[in-house]
Amino acid sequence: MSPAEADELKQAGVRLLERFRVATADATPILDLLAAAHSSPERHYHNLDHLDEMFRTVGKLAGITDDLRFVQLAIWFHDAVYDSRAKDNEARSADLAVKLLGPAGVPRSDLEKLVRLIDATAHLAHPQPPADREATLVVDADLAILGAPSARYREYAAAIRAEYAWVPDAEYRAARTAVLRHFQSRPRLFWTDALHAECDEQARMNLRWELASLDDLR
Repeated sequence: MSPAEADELKQAGVRLLERFRVATADATPILDLLAAAHSSPERHYHNLDHLDEMFRTVGKLAGITDDLRFVQLAIWFHDAVYDSRAKDNEARSADLAVKLLGPAGVPRSDLEKLVRLIDATAHLAHPQPPADREATLVVDADLAILGAPSARYREYAAAIRAEYAWVPDAEYRAARTAVLRHFQSRPRLFWTDALHAECDEQARMNLRWELASLDDLR
């Protein structure tokens, strides 16, 4: 993403916070922090490009809900904390959202809803359909990369490996295979009917390709 595109995305985030009645003077440093976190050099996939792809996916599915504010805010915060060595990134990201947005004036009830949407992106912990439409949108947007065209999916797979460069090859293959087989075993990869119809076949082909490539490396 170019600096101009990143700034445009950040300004959209500032306008989003204004819809939660956060003053521009308070919203701007919050978005500066989020943009900087997503631009750190160790983020090869979980970066601003990932957020942009999620926003585009949600835009295509916007008719599912009357209010995209919480979905868009959850996208900004769901990977705010991303440490490939940690197991609690979603919880820590939710905590950061509360820490930043509470003092800026976002009501507790809104924060509780936001935390629930962020938590829903802990995909392995939540194999069942999300409880509401907004969570469904966030989860499907986060997993939409699975159904990307083959070339884009291969870029994604390489980027994930780069984020886990500290993991030895044998350990990475075992762990990544387990994750992919978890998704492969699900009766539905996407909970929205539109994304299921559009992307399920491509996603399963992508999963088969990556599993085969991991097996070839043994």
